[in-house]
Amino acid sequence: MIDTAWQRKKDERPGEILAAALGLFVEKGFRATKMEDIARAAGVTKGTPYLYFANKEELFKAAVRDTQVAQVAAMRARAQRHEGSAAELLAALLEDWWRDSGSAPQGGLCKLMTAEATNFPELAAFYHAEVIAPARAMMADIVELGIARGEFRPVDVACAVDALMAPIITSMVWHHSFGAVPGVAPPGHHGHDSLKASLALTLAGLAAR
Repeated sequence: MIDTAWQRKKDERPGEILAAALGLFVEKGFRATKMEDIARAAGVTKGTPYLYFANKEELFKAAVRDTQVAQVAAMRARAQRHEGSAAELLAALLEDWWRDSGSAPQGGLCKLMTAEATNFPELAAFYHAEVIAPARAMMADIVELGIARGEFRPVDVACAVDALMAPIITSMVWHHSFGAVPGVAPPGHHGHDSLKASLALTLAGLAAR
């Protein structure tokens, strides 16, 4: 007879390993994180992660797909269901992003890749293809929709996407660098209120005259 408790624990192991890996990648960086460190943090033997992931690179990719890639897909699905204005959609997506990423550990992946992209170009290319490019494409679609509806004035779409995404990227990098050092960052700096103010300013610039 199969021990159901043992089977349930076994089924949970990949998720536990991914959670441990995400925490260590964000805390220590990719280079400094070892597979044995991940195993220890997950409470498994040092060979167990290799039962599910071929190496550290594949484990990192799985952690990114489980968090940020999944979130971008969820945000695009919400965008496709949205029935209000383009400006309302951008505000709603900002709230989703802040709740699920900006204020969560996975936001540190952006800071990690910013710091280590040139050291690990293959991972940088992966992150750009699966996170950055789809997120930018989604934002471009929304800006183009707003222009087509007459809500936004005609602008360079790529530049508008830069203006929308720059505060989001900055907030993730800051939160997991200077913001993590007690006493360095003023309360609320690059936080939710700051992001909402940045979005309001960008939307004011996009608004049709």
